[in-house]
Amino acid sequence: MFYEDYCKGVKGLNLNQIITALNNSFNEPINDGEKRKIIFWVDKDKEFVDEIEQLSIPNVKVHLLTDKNYFYTKYLLEEEDINSHYLIYTNEDVSVEDNWLIDTVYYSKTFYADKISLLLDDLNIDISLRAVVKKYEKFFIKKHIQKLKSYQIENYTEETIEIAIMSILCNLKTPDFENVLKTVLIESLSEQDNKYIELIEKYFDKGVFWRYVSSIYGYEKEEKSLKTLFMHLTVTALSHSMDESYLANVKSFIAERNRPNALVFIDHWMHHKSDYVHYDELAVLIEQELKLATIINSIPVEAFKQADTFPYFDKAIIIYIANSLEAAHEDYEEYIKLINLRRVKHFYEQYQFIYEALFYTVKMYEFYKKYRSGIPKVSAIDMWKSYVNEYHAMDTYYRKFYVAYDNEPNSEILKKLKVMVENLYTNWYMGDLSSHWSQAIESDMKDNWMLPGIINQQHFYRQYVAPKVQKGERIFMIISDALRYEVGVEITEKLNAETMGACEIEPILSVVPSVTKLGMASLLPHKAIDFDESARVLVDGKSSSGLENRKVIIESTISDSIAVHAQEVFAMNKAGRREFFKGKKLIYIYHDTIDAMGDKASTEIYTFDAVERAIEEISTLIKIIRDDLSGTNILITADHGFVYQREALAESDKIEKEDIQIVEVKRRYMLSKEKRQMDGILNINLDSIIKNENQLNVYVPKATIRFKIQGSGVNFVHGGVSLQEVVVPLIKYKNIRRGQANSREIVKVDIKLTNTTRKITNSLFNLSFFQTEKVEEKVVPRTVMIYMADENGAVVSNEETIIGDRTSENPEERTFKLRFALKTISYDKNKHYYLTVKDVETGVILEKIPFTINLGIVSDFDF
Repeated sequence: MFYEDYCKGVKGLNLNQIITALNNSFNEPINDGEKRKIIFWVDKDKEFVDEIEQLSIPNVKVHLLTDKNYFYTKYLLEEEDINSHYLIYTNEDVSVEDNWLIDTVYYSKTFYADKISLLLDDLNIDISLRAVVKKYEKFFIKKHIQKLKSYQIENYTEETIEIAIMSILCNLKTPDFENVLKTVLIESLSEQDNKYIELIEKYFDKGVFWRYVSSIYGYEKEEKSLKTLFMHLTVTALSHSMDESYLANVKSFIAERNRPNALVFIDHWMHHKSDYVHYDELAVLIEQELKLATIINSIPVEAFKQADTFPYFDKAIIIYIANSLEAAHEDYEEYIKLINLRRVKHFYEQYQFIYEALFYTVKMYEFYKKYRSGIPKVSAIDMWKSYVNEYHAMDTYYRKFYVAYDNEPNSEILKKLKVMVENLYTNWYMGDLSSHWSQAIESDMKDNWMLPGIINQQHFYRQYVAPKVQKGERIFMIISDALRYEVGVEITEKLNAETMGACEIEPILSVVPSVTKLGMASLLPHKAIDFDESARVLVDGKSSSGLENRKVIIESTISDSIAVHAQEVFAMNKAGRREFFKGKKLIYIYHDTIDAMGDKASTEIYTFDAVERAIEEISTLIKIIRDDLSGTNILITADHGFVYQREALAESDKIEKEDIQIVEVKRRYMLSKEKRQMDGILNINLDSIIKNENQLNVYVPKATIRFKIQGSGVNFVHGGVSLQEVVVPLIKYKNIRRGQANSREIVKVDIKLTNTTRKITNSLFNLSFFQTEKVEEKVVPRTVMIYMADENGAVVSNEETIIGDRTSENPEERTFKLRFALKTISYDKNKHYYLTVKDVETGVILEKIPFTINLGIVSDFDF
C-alpha cells in the first residue's frame, strides 16, 4: 500500500504517507470490547528511527519501546493510561512469546512500514516468507511487482515465489517453470548470449534456476551449460522410444531420475503451435553434436522407427526405403507401414513430399511385382476392363509421385527415385500396356471402333442426356477438357467422401482421333458428325469449333438450354448464378484447366499440378450447382484423356510422317484421304465414328509414339488411341438432400479407448485405441490428439496423435497402441485426471475419460 516510493528506490517511505496510513488505522471503528486503539509499529530495519521524534498524530500518543522499558510500557498501557490511543514504535520483534507485552500485542494491531513488510502486505504473502522475499529484494521493482500481481497467486510458497520471479523475468503470461526453461533455451544455448540468464543473474539467482533444472529434469552435470542441458533433455526423451543399449555413446546424457519429465517437456515443445520452429532449429544442431548419424547408421531401422526427437530419424528411414527399393528388396508392405507410422511423427511435415513420393514409388513397385512377367496380352475388351479396374492406378501413382516431386525438386533422394519411377512407368508399364493394347486394337477394333457393352462417346447425348431432357428433368453437364479416367476415379472418390450425394463412374470409349474438336462435338446433341475437307468438325452441317458455336448448336436443339465456361460460373455470386441459370433445363459447363496447361510446350511440365487444381475446381462446381442452383442431376465427362511423361522422349519414341497426302497431322494422329498400310501405324476406320462423307482415314502411331512435327509440346499429347487417351470417365452425380430416402450424413470415424482400467500406477504406460469404422463412402478419416490433463485442463503427459484413416475390414488392423509418460509431479490419488481426445481439425474435445493416478514409489520405473 505504501511502496510507491520503495518502488522508485528511495531509502525509506515518506513519513507523511505513514502518518496517513496510521491515521486511517486509528480512525477505524472501535471493535466490540475495545475502548481504544493500540498499534505496535515494528521497524526492524530502523528505517524511521530518526523520524519518530517528529511523528505527530492527532489524539494519539507516541511511545518508544526499547529493550530497556518493556515492563514500564506494560505498566503504562495497563495501569497508568488505559484510555488514550497509543502508537508503540519499536525495532524489536514483539511477537515472541518471552515478552512482557505479549498479551497486549495479541489484542492490538501490529503495523509494519519497512519495505519488505509493506511488500508482503501488499502482495498478500505470509510473513513466514519474509526471508524469501528479502533474499530476492532486488527483483521487486515496480514493473516486476505489477506483473506479479497480474499472476493472481492465491497461496504463496517459496516455490511459487521463485517460479513466479523466473517467469516474470522470462516475460511469461503465467508462472510455469516448463515455459521458463523453454524460453531460456529458445533465446540461446550460449549463456553469454542469453538475455534471460542475464536477467536471472541480475534480479534473481542463477544457482536457484539450475537447482530447479536438476530437481525436475535430473540434470546433474558438474559443469552446467545450456547446450548440454538441451542434449540431456533430448537424449533422455529419445531413450523412451529406443532401447538404451543402442544409445551407449550418449548414455551420459540420459537422466537417472525423473526421465518422463524430459519426454513431456520435449513433447510439449515439439507440439507448440509456434515455438516448435525453434526446437527444430536446435534439434538439427544438436543431432550433429551428438553424432547421431553415426549411431543410427549402425543399427536396424526397427530399433528407431518410433523415435521422434531428431529429424535425422526421418532421413534415415527415407534412405533405408529408397536404398531397399534400389536393391530390389521387395518388403513393400513393411515400407508402407513405415511411411504410415511416420505420418504422426513431429518431423513428418518437413519431409512430407519426400515421404509421399516414396509412398507412390513403393505402390508402383507393388504393381510391378504383381505383373513382373508382363501385362497380359488379351482381347481388347479384357484389356479395357483390366485398365478400368486396376491398371489405371499406375497412372495415378505416377502422377502423384510428380506432384510430390515438384514440391521438392532439389532433393537428391527424389532425383534417385525419379530414375526408378521413369523406368517402371515409361519403359515398363507404358511400354507393355500400350504395345499390347495396340495389338488388341489391330485385332479387334480397327475396322469397327467399338467394344461390347461399352458406350461410345458419340452416343453420350442420346444415351444419358436425351432421356432426362424428354422427361423435363433439369440436367447439368461439366465437360472437362483432357480429364482422363484415373482422374475421374479420384474425383468420384472425393465426391462420395465429401458430399451427401451418390456418385458413380463408368468408362466410355472416346472418338478417334481423341482430340478436343471431335470429342467436344460428340458430346453435343446431334444427328451426324463429320470432318469437312479442311478437317473442321461439323455437327449437323454446322461448325462446332469454340464455345459460341457449341452454344448455337445446343440452344437450337433445346430452347431452355445454355452453355457457359466454368470461369464465368466462378466469377458470379450466388444471386448472379441463380438469375443466369433461371429457367434453364440443359446446362453445359465447359472446363479446361488440364488441357490449357498441358497443350503448350512452355507449360506442359505443370500438367499434374493442373490436374490437382482441376479436381478441386470440379468439386467446387458440384457444390455450386448443388447449393446455389439446387441441381440434383449432374454428369461430369471429358472430350478425351491424355498421355504424359515427365522424362524427355527418346528418339525411338518419335516417328517420321509418311510420304502421304495429309489433310491434318498432329503429334498423335494423321488425317488423309489415302488408304494404305504403314509400319508402326494403326489405320482406324472412321465410318463407325463419323459420317465420313470425305472418306478420310485416321492414322495413329502404335503404343505412345509421336509423329515428328514442329510446334506444340511433345510430352503431353492426345489424339491417339492409348488407353490413357480413349478411356473417358463419365461421372454420374445425384444430389441427395438431408432427410431424403437413401440420404447418408458424412461422418468421421470414431477413435475409442479399448482399455477398461481407469487407474494409472506407473508414470510410463500404454493405452490401446480402436478406429470403430473403416473409412469408406460417407465415412471419412479423423485425426485426434490424445493426452492426460488435470481438472483445470493443464496437460500432464506427452501428446500422441492417431490418424484414423484405415480402410481395412479387419478390426485388428484398425487398432492403435500408444505410449504415454506422466510428468513427475505430485498427483492426488483422490482426484480425477482426464484422458483427453481432441479432434485436430476442429479443436473440439471429443472425450474426457476420468482416470485416477497413484504412482506410489515406482513412478520412475517401467515394469
